[in-house]
Amino acid sequence: MGAVEKIYLSPADFLEFERASDTKHEYYQGEVFDMSGASLKHNILFSNIFSGLTTALKGKECRPFGSDLRVHIPINTLYTYPDISVVCGKVETTDDSFDTITNPTVIIEILSASTRNYDLGKKFLLYRQIPSLKNYIMIDSEEVRVLMYTRNDNQTWIFEEHTNLENILTINAIGTVLEIKNIYETVDFK
Repeated sequence: MGAVEKIYLSPADFLEFERASDTKHEYYQGEVFDMSGASLKHNILFSNIFSGLTTALKGKECRPFGSDLRVHIPINTLYTYPDISVVCGKVETTDDSFDTITNPTVIIEILSASTRNYDLGKKFLLYRQIPSLKNYIMIDSEEVRVLMYTRNDNQTWIFEEHTNLENILTINAIGTVLEIKNIYETVDFK
């Protein structure tokens, strides 16, 4: 992610800027960053995961949202757009514009070569400061590899990894499972 002219804004000024912008930006501690577009593989993975979650969560108290819904973490100032977020119960927003949430239960990021290190490192450190977050899931777009961190009752994070298409990803926080083969359906790694 590249910085936008090294401008520094207050959170309120960022939201005003962002709501008027034709493109998406991430915000952290006063700095604004461009967000890049997504590849074909990214979009296929997104569609597969989102449709699977939509079907699995039908009739439940949890609902998935795509990357146009902004997430804000007040404790560390981050405003970002996860690829998929799932909220259980009442959706909490930052203001009456209803375009920025603060209480995701699950966040899913699709890893690419340009975002992998950030999503695995600093971004996960920032996401861990969301009190409502129970699962952080990363889907690799370069190989069959699904990483999931689950927050347990004593607030530590348990890691699991799936690299086999026959595996099943169990997301207890939202009471659903996703088959790894369905996540990667029609993804061409050539």
